[in-house]
Amino acid sequence: MNRYLKLVNFEFNRFWKLYIVLMGMMILVQIAGVIVDSRIYIHRVNELMYKEFMSKSEVLDSIGEMSLSSVINSLWFQGPVALCGVTLLIYVFFIWYRDWFGKNTFIYRLLMLPTARIHVYLAKATIIFLALLGLVALQLLIMGAGNQVLLWMVPNEFSLSVSVNELMYDPFWQVIFPKSFLDFILYYGSSMIAVLIIFTAILFERSFRLKGAIIGILYSVISVFLVFVPVLVNDLMLDKYFYPLEIFLMVVAIMLLVLFCTLWTGHYLIKNKVRV
Repeated sequence: MNRYLKLVNFEFNRFWKLYIVLMGMMILVQIAGVIVDSRIYIHRVNELMYKEFMSKSEVLDSIGEMSLSSVINSLWFQGPVALCGVTLLIYVFFIWYRDWFGKNTFIYRLLMLPTARIHVYLAKATIIFLALLGLVALQLLIMGAGNQVLLWMVPNEFSLSVSVNELMYDPFWQVIFPKSFLDFILYYGSSMIAVLIIFTAILFERSFRLKGAIIGILYSVISVFLVFVPVLVNDLMLDKYFYPLEIFLMVVAIMLLVLFCTLWTGHYLIKNKVRV
């Protein structure tokens, strides 16, 4: 366990600069979005009141109150989140291939460390998962801070304070902030299983080169297809015979099976097939 934790710390030390950049970008862009949209709203209010001589009630009837919900569903908020997601997805590949194609082919030294090779595999997966959770937590903090900035900038009679739960009506945010613990397990569990599947596909490619790349792609496609089998069979062949909870449990069971097979295959490949 101690060596595994050291590998996690090692991977974090290689990632933290990029991570800080992603976090800084999220903070700057999203808070800037709150400020810019608030100023635009205030400017619009002033135009209606002082150029068109509307009363406050008429202004509110015309454009409504300003709240954070109008900002977070714009590109100001969703753009940085999407960019962070794409960056993490790219890093899932980069975290392995930089060790092979870096200046000193670092993977040789990494796999020769006096520890089980599976620790290298798990440490890389752990840093991806921790990075994902860290960005989600930061997003919550930014939303809270953004709400306060908006309330400071927009007069009370034109602003509306909303809770984080009230902001999560958009499907985009419901995926990032699941409403229930079961949804959290499903969304983030499936995300991490997908990361492990990609890791294992990369190890197939590194073990058998072109043939391994083809095997890795087929393995990934079959793994994803198996997860959706209960839904497809229930909808297309059984005319929705099973209840949603039963489908959910079947999907979770298959996800656990895929997880076990992926970890076992990854362990076998990195231990026996990846040569140094």
